[in-house]
Amino acid sequence: MIGKLKGTIDEIGDDHVVVDVHGVCYVAYCSTRTLSRLGSAGEAVVLFIETYVREDQIRLFGFLSALEREWFNLLQSVQGVGAKVALAVLSTLTPSELANAIALQDKVVVSRAPGVGPKVAVRIVTELRNKAPAFAGEASASIGFKQELGEGVASAPVADAVSALTNLGYSRDQAANAVAAALKNGGEGGDSAKLIRLGLRELSR
Repeated sequence: MIGKLKGTIDEIGDDHVVVDVHGVCYVAYCSTRTLSRLGSAGEAVVLFIETYVREDQIRLFGFLSALEREWFNLLQSVQGVGAKVALAVLSTLTPSELANAIALQDKVVVSRAPGVGPKVAVRIVTELRNKAPAFAGEASASIGFKQELGEGVASAPVADAVSALTNLGYSRDQAANAVAAALKNGGEGGDSAKLIRLGLRELSR
């Protein structure tokens, strides 16, 4: 079982990278986001690896972080999501963005990934909502707040403020972050109008 590859980039393809490890070249399939963050041929690279063994092949999947690899496996625990779809989701969303979308139950954001239809997007945000906080990464600080919004248990002023900011054209995640910051910076206990005003101030920074 291969857990990590440390070597130099030999070649980068449309969906994979070839890593030269002391003369032995390994093909690792990656998300487009991962491929775009790699260097050029001859540069050093470290990839976290998930190894799939089938009767007729061994396939390696490469990730720049252990967290991205965890999400790759987590996504495949959802019915209808295989390795190809999981990579498509990770090509579209970072782990933090994915955790936020699931917490907010934002199936529209998840369905932007190629191959993810409305039904699969609903299954992802529904089946992973209790698991997302443990894999939120940079989004950990606000994930609980966003879960309250996603589950419809946030206070009325908070929910109304997020809805108002969303109606102004901001994404649900941007609106949630702005309202969370507003609450932290003196808006706690305020009505929706105050939260909207403070939220807009946060968004203008």
